[in-house]
Amino acid sequence: MDMKLEVVVIPVSDVDRSKSFYGKLGWRLDADFVVSEAFRAVQFTPPGSPCSIHFGKGVTPATPGSARGLFLVVSDIEAARADLLAHGAPVGEVFHRLPGQAPTKGPDPERRSYASYATFSDPDGNEWLLQEVTTRLPGRVDAGPTTFTSHAELVSALRRAEAAHGEHEKGAGGQRDENWPDWYARYMIAEQAGTPLPT
Repeated sequence: MDMKLEVVVIPVSDVDRSKSFYGKLGWRLDADFVVSEAFRAVQFTPPGSPCSIHFGKGVTPATPGSARGLFLVVSDIEAARADLLAHGAPVGEVFHRLPGQAPTKGPDPERRSYASYATFSDPDGNEWLLQEVTTRLPGRVDAGPTTFTSHAELVSALRRAEAAHGEHEKGAGGQRDENWPDWYARYMIAEQAGTPLPT
């Protein structure tokens, strides 16, 4: 049985201010239910995300601004940061770190998956963490469905496949691979699913 994470609730102090903030980020407004003076629920969904956020009045007893570690996975950390800045989000500088290591300024020099980050907070101080992921760890994604949530994400995946395919052709004596579309497809599916990449 599938169990899909659908919604994350974040605590805010001013519903209209938060609605304006997330709306300006370009997130999709799904609902704004006013039931009474004591209850109002607003739902937004980040671009390409299967999970939404809820906030409002009477939605959670948590202290406004207390949400931490809200991950937004992106395929290009610098492009995502630039986009959020253009929409008014106060995004910090990109940094990188591996588990157990202290953060270092700038994106990961090798652009390894899961290693580059940036943070921003909403008006209440709820903290969001951007994380660059281009290749999933093994078993993290079902190898069946392969999806790309934006034009930029698909283009980035095609460029990585092109670079890898160039190495594949070199290893084959430099001859042109007539079946390159099939090779690209296998590479992109394997990369997203975290299974062994074709060589």
